[in-house]
Amino acid sequence: MSITFYYGSGSPFAWKVWLALEHKELPYDTKLLSFQAGDLKKPEYLAMNPRAQVPVIVDGDLQLFEASAIVEYLDDRYPGRPVIGRDPMQRAIGRRIAAEVDAYLFQPSRRLFAQTLFVPPGTGNPEEIAAARGEIDKELARFDAYTTGGYLVGDGPTVADYALYPMLALIRRVEVRAPGQGVTLPPKLEAFSRTIEALPHFAKTIPPHWKN
Repeated sequence: MSITFYYGSGSPFAWKVWLALEHKELPYDTKLLSFQAGDLKKPEYLAMNPRAQVPVIVDGDLQLFEASAIVEYLDDRYPGRPVIGRDPMQRAIGRRIAAEVDAYLFQPSRRLFAQTLFVPPGTGNPEEIAAARGEIDKELARFDAYTTGGYLVGDGPTVADYALYPMLALIRRVEVRAPGQGVTLPPKLEAFSRTIEALPHFAKTIPPHWKN
């Protein structure tokens, strides 16, 4: 029986889980949900996740939401090709970096996205955009300091990479969709992004609406 993966196109948290599923080479089916159509508010989805967020996985009798919990479960349930790592120190550092992404980089990024990606062009609040960009710049400097070339922890991709990359990709997308309102990634984070994009399983996880 394969896993069923419910996701929304462009969600960084769903993207993290998708990268983990591909990394682990697990059989799974995808269910693409539409934010615009209100799929996350439908009763059948709320029965799986009452918080109306993505992602969700269904694996046998288990229905699980929250991306970090899902990644932990996948490694516990299917220990081959671990995403979190085998070495205790690397596991701890990887978890910490992933938690930093969720707690500190996502919040200002979400405010920037709300004023650039999710409104008609040119209608975002300039003061809110500037404030969000300033906070993002500070956070990117921290993550840039973690980057020494290659992957963030060890010699292969881990949950740290799969948590950070989707946020960086969305930050870069702001400049594509709203020129002049985005944030330029530091050079080492640009190189890190290219490292993740070169993974053989990366292309399958690109948000569908980005391919058009």
